[in-house]
Amino acid sequence: MSETFRQLLRALPDFPELLPGFDPAAAPADPAELFRQWLREALAAGVTQPNACSLATADGLGRPSSRMLILKDIDADGWHFATSRASRKGRELSANPQAALNFYWQQQGRQVRAAGGVIELSAAASASDWHTRPGADGSDNPDWQLYALQPREIEFWQARHDRRHVRHRYGQQSFS
Repeated sequence: MSETFRQLLRALPDFPELLPGFDPAAAPADPAELFRQWLREALAAGVTQPNACSLATADGLGRPSSRMLILKDIDADGWHFATSRASRKGRELSANPQAALNFYWQQQGRQVRAAGGVIELSAAASASDWHTRPGADGSDNPDWQLYALQPREIEFWQARHDRRHVRHRYGQQSFS
């Protein structure tokens, strides 16, 4: 049975036939600008929810967990996302304020990974985010927290059919 499952997995296609090119030498100096460009290209290619990403956190003992969520914004504070402080990810961020976000756009064979420290944004920003969520009913949620990941590294990855995938990494610097 496991060999059949292995064969099934190995037979799955990797990427679509047509993939966009990517020349790191032509990439902008600001990784947020490149991310915005890739997000617009993902939208144009029909990617559903290109703002969805995996958030990886770890508890105080370093035990990792991950889940999907939505990127809210990118600005001078960092890459915004929100959750309840009482949730598992909220508790993990309180114990260990480090995280990684990973975006995957299969239709384009692209991934973007951002990793770094996480800060809590203001109570006013958190309340505003809560009240502008789809289905908001006007009630308050004091546990709702808007966070910002402040990247220490960001990596852009472009698949290629010859398996010589292109990686472009931005290191420690100011990200906006």
